[in-house]
Amino acid sequence: MFLTLRRLAAPGPALLLALSLAAPAAAAPRTALVLALPGEPERGYDPIQGWGEYGHPLFQSTLLRRDADLATQPDLATRWQLSDDRLSWDIALREDARFSDGAPLTAEDVAFTFNTAAKAGGAVDLSALREARVTGPHSLRLALKAPQITFAESFFTLGIVPSAKYGPDYARHPVGSGPYRLVLWSPGQQLIAEANPEYYGPRPAFARLTFLFTGEAASHAAAMAGQLDLLAVPPSLATRVPAGMRRVVVRSVDNRGIVFPMQPAEGATGNDVTADPAIRRAINIALDRRALVQAALLGFGTPAYGPADGLPWSNPEARLPDADPEGAARLLDEAGWRPGPDGIRARSGQPARLPLIYFAGDSTRQALALTVAEMLRPLGIAIEPEGRSREDTRRLMASRPVIFGWGSHNPAEVHNLYSAAGIGHGFFNAGRYTSPAVEAHFAAAQAAPSLEASLPEWRAAEWDGTTGYGMKGDAAWAWLVNLDHIYLANRCFDLGRTQIEPHGHGWPVTAGILGWRWTCP
Repeated sequence: MFLTLRRLAAPGPALLLALSLAAPAAAAPRTALVLALPGEPERGYDPIQGWGEYGHPLFQSTLLRRDADLATQPDLATRWQLSDDRLSWDIALREDARFSDGAPLTAEDVAFTFNTAAKAGGAVDLSALREARVTGPHSLRLALKAPQITFAESFFTLGIVPSAKYGPDYARHPVGSGPYRLVLWSPGQQLIAEANPEYYGPRPAFARLTFLFTGEAASHAAAMAGQLDLLAVPPSLATRVPAGMRRVVVRSVDNRGIVFPMQPAEGATGNDVTADPAIRRAINIALDRRALVQAALLGFGTPAYGPADGLPWSNPEARLPDADPEGAARLLDEAGWRPGPDGIRARSGQPARLPLIYFAGDSTRQALALTVAEMLRPLGIAIEPEGRSREDTRRLMASRPVIFGWGSHNPAEVHNLYSAAGIGHGFFNAGRYTSPAVEAHFAAAQAAPSLEASLPEWRAAEWDGTTGYGMKGDAAWAWLVNLDHIYLANRCFDLGRTQIEPHGHGWPVTAGILGWRWTCP
């Protein structure tokens, strides 16, 4: 079987890409799959540049992995131990791992990966690493500058690259020791991967995977035509299940929320409306999150009140009751925001009028932005949704509210969203929030002797009874919803047990790829 791309007519003026299979369907178990998943990485498939942050890197192996219950399992590492002073990790590696080109994977490659990622200062935050040093052919020591309990999360996400083959073109032509190897990548169109014959683990059931990057509508059209085995869909398409497919709904910690510029306007940063905590708190308590789930997600999700709802480092005590427009109106009245003749509140000549940016082409974020605007209009806050490119969003996010999505198995993401250290690093801390009290709780959490011991400090950063980044405190965000991840799968395709998935970038569904099976004869 070989694959070609053709144009598929669709309602409206746009022509959509779909997949054409050049061979007839066979009545034998399938060894190849065609998938349409969002999250094609802008920088390519380089773990040092962030590939694998929200899912298994697929082409590379990691030191550790999480099973369907999120329990820690070994991958490349056979032993990992933190020193008593919490300043170094000793790692022992399996001795049978090879890269897809046949070269053995050694401790030198692991040390190179960690040292290079630390020096790159990019999407992978290894700023706590002082040095990765080889202690034997299959052992190494990771020495830290200071205790950082979340450092070990990099063991689950940082794919190991070969020191001899890593260079400027690696992202387009990755060599790794994961279950698959990249064969062809046509950016914006498709990626073809084949099972890695050098892989040390169980052989995948599917020898060939083709990922299509055709957008929501085009992917759904291709599925309706019987040309896909698996696709991720937004809630707006979740009820339109093609013949021969079934809907698979997976729980996630993938959230959506509004980040507020926190400082008064000055040059290209700040916003005089959202700089007032009364505005931020009023928005937080006026929004009806359950209605948002129904209106924007069609019921496929849950209300969100913080960046890590349901995870051990979240603090339910930080919440305020929502769906309270009367209480929100009192807050605004007390803060001097009075309704004008046009119904829009103003204070000292400043109208409560706000653009709300979302990524253009993302139907779920658009639906959330439009619904938020409708909910806040009776309150006298005029929200003007704007679909923008990622480049525009990066340029404007310090001065305009933005709907962003996050969600990780790692509490370090909460630190990056609310710590001053996150400012200037991608989309982290876009509102430029700062708080000495919150920073102190973060520092205490990172210095804890274990993740379990750190949990009270992570929770206190959200609300410690006096202040915090959450709704009761500085209300630096208005979190909206937690998404269900919705997939349409061929009825013969069994995904096995799925994890509670992180943010959708990086194909988190592939974390269970070794459990995928074809069930039809």
